Formats: sequence, structure tokens, C-alpha cells
Amino acid sequence: MLFKLSVSNIRKSFRDYAVYFFTLIIGVSVFYVFNAIGEQTAFLNISQSRNDIIGLLKQMLSGVSVFVAFVLGLLIVYASRFLMKRRNKEFALYLILGMSKGRISAILLIETIIIGLGSLVVGLCIGVGLSQLMSTLVANLFEADMTEYKFIISNEAIAKTAVYFGIMYIIVMIFNSFMISKCKLINLLQSGKKSEKLRLRNPVFCVIVFIISACVLGYDYYIAGWKMETLNNKILAKMILAGAVTTFLIFWSVSGMMLRVVMSMKKTYYKGLNSFTFRQISSKINTAVASMTIICLMLFVTICTLSSAFSIRNSMNANLKEMCPADFELEYTEHNNQTYQNTHVDIVEKAKEYGYDFEEDFSEYVHFHDYNDDNLTFADSLGSHLEEIQQQYRFMDYESLEDIVRLSDYNALMRIYGRKEISLNENEFAVMCDFKSIKAIRDEALKTDKEITVFGHTLTSKYDECQDGFIDISSQHINAGFYVVPDSVVDENHAVTDYLIGNYNAGTKEEKQAVEEKFADKYRNFFKDYKSDVNDKKMGYMYSINTRIDIAEATIGLGAMITFLGLYIGLIFLISCAAILALKQLSESVDSISRYEMLRKIGVEESDLSKSLFRQTGIFFLLPLLLACVHSVFGMKFSTYILEVFGTEKLAESIGFTSIMILLIYGGYFLITYFCSKSIIKSHK
Repeated sequence: MLFKLSVSNIRKSFRDYAVYFFTLIIGVSVFYVFNAIGEQTAFLNISQSRNDIIGLLKQMLSGVSVFVAFVLGLLIVYASRFLMKRRNKEFALYLILGMSKGRISAILLIETIIIGLGSLVVGLCIGVGLSQLMSTLVANLFEADMTEYKFIISNEAIAKTAVYFGIMYIIVMIFNSFMISKCKLINLLQSGKKSEKLRLRNPVFCVIVFIISACVLGYDYYIAGWKMETLNNKILAKMILAGAVTTFLIFWSVSGMMLRVVMSMKKTYYKGLNSFTFRQISSKINTAVASMTIICLMLFVTICTLSSAFSIRNSMNANLKEMCPADFELEYTEHNNQTYQNTHVDIVEKAKEYGYDFEEDFSEYVHFHDYNDDNLTFADSLGSHLEEIQQQYRFMDYESLEDIVRLSDYNALMRIYGRKEISLNENEFAVMCDFKSIKAIRDEALKTDKEITVFGHTLTSKYDECQDGFIDISSQHINAGFYVVPDSVVDENHAVTDYLIGNYNAGTKEEKQAVEEKFADKYRNFFKDYKSDVNDKKMGYMYSINTRIDIAEATIGLGAMITFLGLYIGLIFLISCAAILALKQLSESVDSISRYEMLRKIGVEESDLSKSLFRQTGIFFLLPLLLACVHSVFGMKFSTYILEVFGTEKLAESIGFTSIMILLIYGGYFLITYFCSKSIIKSHK
């Protein structure tokens, strides 16, 4: 009998709470999809390094899944609370008929098991289908071959999903049993008569709280958007706490002001069903200030996470073509361990002494070195702006020596890179920089302090600002600045780093891979032989090797990891926010059935009731999203400061894609909620 009763209850509740069941199914499917990535990509024809990256991605997603499970668990418990509230009269009837609280708990236990198994099975079926599409996305991100594609079902992901969601449902069972054990018959019977008290707070006090909160929030925005250099962990923690508190206070004050403001507008308030609509909205906000605060902050995190993740991935992929125009780069620096003075070594000639010819592997290359002048530091380059800049940027290294490159070497490198060459007179110099924040500092100095002294020569800047240029191949704009000067100015005794940059003597991707593998063995063996010689001479050395293939592998891998993690967290947060709002609205609709019935009795048209419900639902969904968008404007301003090293060229495109996702998911939940609420109030007319 209990089983039949449980099934009957589920059938009755399914229509009113379709959003709850839908969210469970989507949660299961998303959880499966992201935990099945490892096995879904097993058939891809990719290099070992990219396969290692996928393995790391799998581990990271597995770790994040614990956090995701926690968020979904809170959502399920929160939703169960509304379901319990909806059924107070039903539970009261069971108690009146003589059913024990234990048997009521048993009914809820059976219902939870049926709902859990149903959502698990349906969600896994959808997840298995979506994971095949995810394989295509992974293949696209990792530029992999899908000719050996296979339909794969991940047993590991199924087991993990079943275990995590099983734990969640057990917690829900315990929660439901606890709630039933604490409930009293009198309270259950009177629950329908109890309405949320609409407390009209003092409007003057609400306005004061709103203004203070807005000012504090505005100050946080200013620091995060325009004073990022002053931030440290302690200040940042205080700003985050202040932002959360002021968000709560803004919703609290708005809930107290809204109805008062509208009531003061007599023509608007008494037009149509506006008085009913706004009292309903005010009541909802009044009773959901904490929920709306959490939802707003989660939406803020979702917008920033998704936008930043897509921006990093898109920018790094776009920068790869621009910032990595050569196949290979070797940098070598050597110094005396006694005096720590740099001693220039021609690494190409040194390799020949050991029987290794580096040059034969390149179709074209440039071999040069850069220089340092002890009298030209970063502080010296700032001139009269030094003190002002030091106050703004206290943690920069102002005593670091500036790198200097000969004009002929720079232009030779630009010919390899396929970039524009520059020309200088004998008394001129140019600063090359593409790291935005450092470029802004240097540009400010170049406007007024245009002279420097290099190796005893006084030179004047040809340009009023830094020129776009770089030496190192990479996938980011990380050149903090170097000086290009005429060849005649340079003192060869101050050479520091030896560079070898070029393109392999190969045409196709496969041929370049083969040349790189052969060349890698060559330079590894050379440095192994050379290391003992350098150590015997008590010399210190440092070298770095970058190749376009390695940079591309790392860029694609990092971009993919950031994309998947951003998608995973962003989707779960977005679904959770929308589901909480939807459940709250549905619960309010059930509680307000008698009010709609009364409006029908006094002759209100059904179309007017639908419009009122649409406005209530729309404003309820829109308020936290609006404040989250305001937070995000300044949050993304701060993010660009952090993301600058990766590049922000594709940020607008990423924000657009994030907006579409929010419109589809959040907007979809809004529409489903509206139509479900409409069905609830219509079914009782």
C-alpha cells in the first residue's frame, strides 16, 4: 500500500514540480559527461603530451566533482524543503487517519528512491548521448583525429555518478525523516492559513541602508577596477566580504523600498492588477533576501568564470599564430660563480667544438645576443615619473637591468618572424613592449623623458610610446620591454644572453616533428657533455629551449583545461541558481492559489492573471541577474588585469557566448517556471 501511495504522490507532484525532476536529470547528465571525458577521448589520435594533459584534466575534473556534488547536494536538500512545505496538509491528513510518523517517513523514503533511480537512469542515458558530443568538442580543442571514433560508455563515470548521487539522496532521506519527526499536527493543519507577513520596513531607513551599501560597493568597484596594484590577499578578502554583505543589504533595502515607492505612485499602483502584482513581488523578495543574495553571487561567479575561461582559451589560440612565428628558440646565459659577472659564450660555436652542428637543422635562423648596461635599470628608464610610479606599483623590481638589442639583430629577427622592421638614426632608440600594464607605464615616461644614456652615448626616443615587438616565442603577450639601439652604440663586452631562433629545414607538420625529435637528442647530448666542463670551470649557466610544437601543446592543453573547468563549474552554478528561483516561485504559486481564486470571483480576466504572473516571475528572476551583471562589469575589469598575460583580445566574443548560455539556460528556466506556475493556478479554478 505504501508503494502505491508513493507512486500516486509522485504522479500528482510531477506536473507541479517538473522543474525539480528536470534539474535532477540535468545534474546527473552533466556530472556524467564531465567525469567520462577520460574514456571518451581514449580513441583520439593525439600525441603523448596531449594524452598526458587529458589525464591531468581528468584528475582535475574528478577533484572539482567533489565540490560540484556538494553544490548539487545543497540544491537537492533545498528543493526537498519546498516539497515538504507543499505537502503539509497531506501529512496532516495521514496523521489524522492514524498513520504513524514512521510510516510517513517510509512513504517519503520510497518516493526518494523512485525519484532518485528515475532521475539517475534518465540522466545517465542523456549523459551518455551528450558525452558523444563532448568527444567532438575535446577533439576540436586538442586538434585530434576522430577517424577511429567509437561509441563509448564509461563504467567508471557511471559508478562515480551513482555513488555521489546515492549519497545525496541518502542525505535527503535523513533530512525528510528528521523533518517528519519534528512536525506537529496543529502546525501542519494551520500551515495553509499562515501567510508570509509582509513587513513594511521604514522606507527612510531602507534608503539610508541602500545608499551606504551602494557607496561601499562603489568603492570596491573602484579598487577592483582601477587600483588593482594596491591589492593584497588581506585587502582582497575584506573586499569580497564587503561585497557579499552589501549585496545582501541591497536586496534587503530594495525589498523594503519597492512597495512603498510603487504605492506612492497612485496612478501606477492602482492601474489594473499592479497593486496585487507588486505586493506579491515584495512578499517574495522579503522572504528570499538571503536566497537572492546567494543566487546573485553565484551568477556573478558564473558570468566571470565562463567569460574568463572562454577568453583565455580563445586569446591563447589566437595569440599562438601571432606570438609564435618561429619553430625553435634557444637562450643561453653564463656567469662566473665567483663574481656573478656575465661572460658571453657563443653557444653555436661552442656546440661545434663538441661535434654538434645546430645550424644544419634550420632552413633559416638568426643568431645574436642581447646586452646590459649597469647604468640603465628599469628605474632609470622611468626618469621623472619614477617616484609617482613607485607609489602606485610598490612590488615591481625597479633595479633590474634593461635588455638592449642591436638594430641589425632585431631586424634580422623580424625578417624571420615576418614582422615589420624598424629604422633608427645614430642618436635614436626605440622601446619594444607588448605587455599592456607595463607598456602603459613606459608610455607615460616616454612622453616626457625621451633621453637615455647607453654605454656612454646619449640617445633620444624616436617614438612617444612603446612599439609592438618581442623576442621570445610564446602564446602570450609577455614582453615587459627591451631597447633597440644602433649597432655602433653597443659595447660587445657587455653581451649577456645568446639567442638562436629559426625555422626547421622541413615543410610538413610530420617532417617538423621528426626534425625536432632529432634536434632534441642533439642539444640534450650537447648540454650533457658541456655541463661537466662548465662545472669544472666553476661557472654558472642557465638555458631555456622553446619550440612551436611544445608551446602549441601546452597552449592547447591549458586552454582545454580552463575551458572544461569553467564550463563545469559555470553550468552547475547556473543550473542551481535558476532551479532555486524556479522552486521558490512554484512554491509561492501554490501558496497563492486562493488569492488567484478570489481575483477570479471578482471578475478578473484570465489573461490579466497571466500577465501579473509573468511580471512577478520575470522581476523575481531578473533582480539577482541585474545585480550580478553589475558586479560582473567590474569583476571582468579586475579579471582583465589578471588575464592580461594570457591575452584579452577575445573577451568581447567570450562575454557574448556566455550571455547566450545564460539566456538559454536561465531564460529557459524562467519560461518553464512561468508555464508551470500558470498551470498550478489554472488547475484550481
